[in-house]
Amino acid sequence: MSPRSIPPAIVRVACWQWPADFAVVQFPNPPLIVALLASAAGHFINGGTGHRLSQAVFYLALGLWAYEEARHGDNWFRRVLGLGFSIYILVGLTRALHG
Repeated sequence: MSPRSIPPAIVRVACWQWPADFAVVQFPNPPLIVALLASAAGHFINGGTGHRLSQAVFYLALGLWAYEEARHGDNWFRRVLGLGFSIYILVGLTRALHG
């Protein structure tokens, strides 16, 4: 699907951010959507391989999102947010390995 064939309403929603001149809140990008879906799936799966797989997908997608925000965020707030979530992921993985 080429960018020209995407309906304008979808482009408008995907480009939404608040406030308009300093993005604090914006429409989630694909890695964040995958992380949120994996997190929700993990809450419905009780233990076993499925739960571990959803956790792995969550950490991988959230890590990718955090890296992209820290490296290419629109402003200083988004870059600090990415750095903060990178630290959150490192602490979470460290606890999982030692727990």
